[in-house]
Amino acid sequence: MSAPAARPGPSAASLSRGLRPWSSPELTSWGRLPMHAVPHPDRLDLDGRWRFQLLRSPEEEPGPDWGELAVPGAWTMQGTWDRPHYTNVRMPFPDRPPDVPAANPTGVHERSFRIPDDWAGRRIVLHVGAAESVLIAALDGAEIGFSKDSHLAAEFDLTDRVRPGAEHTLRLTVVKWSDASFIEDQDQWWHGGITRSVFLYATGPTYLADVVIDAGLDADGSTGTLDLAVHVGWAAARQPGWRVEADIDELAVGLAGEVPAEPPAAGGPGDWEIAGPPRRGVLDLQSMAATRAFASDADRERWAAAEPVVRPPRLGVVRLHARVPGITPWSAEVPALSTLRVRLLAPDGSVAETIERRVGFRRVEATASELLVNGKPVLIHGVNRHDFDPRTGRTVGADQLRADIVLMKQFNVNAVRTSHYPNEETFLDLCDELGLYVIDEADIESHAYIDDLCHDPRYRAAWVDRVARMVTRDRRHASVIAWSLGNESGHGANHDAAAGWARREDPSRPLHYEGAIRFDWLGDQRVSDLTCPMYPPISAIVAYAAGGRQRHPLVMCEYSHAMGNSNGTLGEYWDAIEATPGLQGGFIWEWRDHGLEQRLPDGTVRSAYGGDFGDEPNDGTFVCDGITFPDRAPKPGLWELKQIASPLRVVSGPDEARRGVVVVENRSFFRDARWLRPSWTLEDGGRAVADGDLALPAIGPGERAEVAIPNFPAVEPAAGEAWLTVRFALAEDTAWAAAGHEVGWGQVALPSGSGRAGGEAWSGDVDLDGEGLLRHPSFAAPPALSLWRAPTDNDRIGGMAGRWAAWGVADLTRRLEAIERGADETTVRATWRTAAGIEVAHEVRLARDAAGRIRIRERVVVPPELRDLARVGTLLTFAPGHEALTWLGTGPHETYPDRARGGRVGRWTSTVTDQLVPYVRPQENGGHAGVRWLEIGGLRIDLDRPRQVSALHVRAADLDVATHDVELRARPETFVTIDAAHRGVGTASCGPDTLPQYLVAIGVHEWAYVLGPAEGA
Repeated sequence: MSAPAARPGPSAASLSRGLRPWSSPELTSWGRLPMHAVPHPDRLDLDGRWRFQLLRSPEEEPGPDWGELAVPGAWTMQGTWDRPHYTNVRMPFPDRPPDVPAANPTGVHERSFRIPDDWAGRRIVLHVGAAESVLIAALDGAEIGFSKDSHLAAEFDLTDRVRPGAEHTLRLTVVKWSDASFIEDQDQWWHGGITRSVFLYATGPTYLADVVIDAGLDADGSTGTLDLAVHVGWAAARQPGWRVEADIDELAVGLAGEVPAEPPAAGGPGDWEIAGPPRRGVLDLQSMAATRAFASDADRERWAAAEPVVRPPRLGVVRLHARVPGITPWSAEVPALSTLRVRLLAPDGSVAETIERRVGFRRVEATASELLVNGKPVLIHGVNRHDFDPRTGRTVGADQLRADIVLMKQFNVNAVRTSHYPNEETFLDLCDELGLYVIDEADIESHAYIDDLCHDPRYRAAWVDRVARMVTRDRRHASVIAWSLGNESGHGANHDAAAGWARREDPSRPLHYEGAIRFDWLGDQRVSDLTCPMYPPISAIVAYAAGGRQRHPLVMCEYSHAMGNSNGTLGEYWDAIEATPGLQGGFIWEWRDHGLEQRLPDGTVRSAYGGDFGDEPNDGTFVCDGITFPDRAPKPGLWELKQIASPLRVVSGPDEARRGVVVVENRSFFRDARWLRPSWTLEDGGRAVADGDLALPAIGPGERAEVAIPNFPAVEPAAGEAWLTVRFALAEDTAWAAAGHEVGWGQVALPSGSGRAGGEAWSGDVDLDGEGLLRHPSFAAPPALSLWRAPTDNDRIGGMAGRWAAWGVADLTRRLEAIERGADETTVRATWRTAAGIEVAHEVRLARDAAGRIRIRERVVVPPELRDLARVGTLLTFAPGHEALTWLGTGPHETYPDRARGGRVGRWTSTVTDQLVPYVRPQENGGHAGVRWLEIGGLRIDLDRPRQVSALHVRAADLDVATHDVELRARPETFVTIDAAHRGVGTASCGPDTLPQYLVAIGVHEWAYVLGPAEGA
């Protein structure tokens, strides 16, 4: 920025009258104004380029040399010597709470500004949207206050310190490590800096200090209730005659009330100030001295003798109430909002201030077994979400926030948990507008000291402060259906205190906290109104709901960990949820891979994870566990969730289809099915033979209807099966997708039992080499037995990869046992030996027909020593030049045996190059479940039954040794795997492994396929 040179100012160590706020957990702020939810529109934006120095510790004095930095923006993402650091549970430094390292990066941000002339005589406030982790504000060399809480705003009153037309210098010093870091120990990157916007705003001397909005819903479902508590502040003496008016034009609501002419009784709520040393209960000076909050007795004495440090506003409260008949209730399905205007009128009738807020009328309840929204036990198809951007780290603009929600809506996500802190407030505005349920979570996680700090009285103020500020800021949002007291912080008196505050202040919403139920779902805890476990097995949640002792609705706060090639058994979770009353879904961990863009010396840009910035200790790739990639591209698991959460579902079978009807079920809770337009296609062998539109009746929420399929032909599938596919698309444009966007689909198989025509004559005359291996012009190497896959993240962390390495199944050697040539087929028997010496018997039978097609039948006996292999199958290595790929099976995206419901059976055309899924750390890749046949180049492979198949230009070993996707180099060959059995992907990096039915069994495995020319070849 172009600005005058920085004037001398205080160091962090000289601020706070000798306090060391970075190591004083009792002290949450000084000089900071109370949180509120009023958007004062008269603003002076301070975002942009600021002068900047990064010091080695808060004890260091700024020097004469200044650089520049973008604000908002983490300095860790702007080329400074302090880089991002990733840990999950453990702290990034060894010090114990509340102590922090002496080497403590401290960013000094400074800029100059002028107050507009027309702000003369007005109240002027500084707003800092968020700073990680201690913010110390100074103006013109004098401190004005400090704040802790890396994810909520801090405001400071500058009225008596600034003059219109004069130039002022603002310095914002941010200390990275503090006592607060121990309760911000979340599974994310550690950054430092000012991460949300900075601005000044002006109000009149009498102003709207806060507007508390409670928009509820009567039991009749159509009458809204509106309760307002309008807090009016006076910067000077209270005056009589002020009024408050409120209205909602479209609902014909008009309210008014007189501001009380007299203040409440001294010390009562709503009219208070701190002058001089804080009162006991806000800050205990004796305990502060005991924790070395003061550098010396002299500093403590200077504090006690100080001028008033903060004068929170004198307040008058106007309470208004209305009943509003004929409203449309708000829900995630129908996010109906109305515009509420609140005006402050001066005694002469002029309008002193006006604010507008969008409100939605709805009711949330938690019974013994159901979480109810507007009286309905909605199912939560949710995700956990951080504020994240791969380029900025923590700073996210409104367009990025909208892009997150638009994609969620397009993939049928209906809920978000703001892990693990209040997200940027614009995100909640958009959730109100577009329709998402939100569990709003306080910025509390003491994971490294999970069972310690929750009992520590030094941290009690921080617990309550963070919950209270979140509730105060966000309670106006219809989308927020529950408050979360934080994450992975044990359960102690600090939670009880915060829960008590939240229940008293906002009884309209239930509380959520996993730590309270962590060890006992049935216990008599009084903190959480929801049973909200992490990564429970399916059997456990079913047993809880079916056991007859359920105390709270069960909504999993985290499940189906989306790290890498993952989200196995998601369908089985939802089978259980939908079939079991008392289970209401949960939140997938998590929305997005947190790979940060990193440019290497050769210019390559990669997604970086723990350790890539030299950060030690670190937790590696565990930060890349989203259901979307860092660039927000959907992972295959998100397609699985979309189909599971489809608002309409086909629940009929082939008998109905042959009668020319399909049965459709409406899975919504609040709207009928007419917002969607269905169409149908009949495919035989993957080729469409008929299609058309369906006329969908007004199927009510939770209802089913039989829908006629016009002109549905009689079909006898030539290849043994045909597929009726019904697609459900938007009938009209919405705020999150255009008309025609597909929200779901259903398929009905129409088998004939005839199968492929047979009767060919087969000969045992096949081209084998001296080792009994098949030679074929399309192959660069003969077919080989495969028992291994490149380990997934789940395989590595879950321990499977280690077992496979110990068994040596990635490195097989073959010993020929016998070749037996017969008239009909040739039998080759061999033994494959792993690198650890374990032997596997393998038999191959080969035959050729008159057209030159080759039939191959394989048989393997897996010994008990190899229990739980990755796969049993065949690796075909094609010579260079094979790129075009077509298959009949699930697609078009990657699917696996325990994650195949999101893949539609069809005829798909792609390239081998496009099969590679760009997992940040390479791993098992590109598979397709249920493949009937595939064509690659000019060769067709017909399978004996639907199998797991993949085709890639990289080997499994290439995937295994690469640490980042940008390291992979395509080989000219194509590597095709055909599996008799393939292990499910599960979620074992965090949570249950795959189910037993998706494990590779010991014993006999048999499979067969036919090699022949592709269609038209």
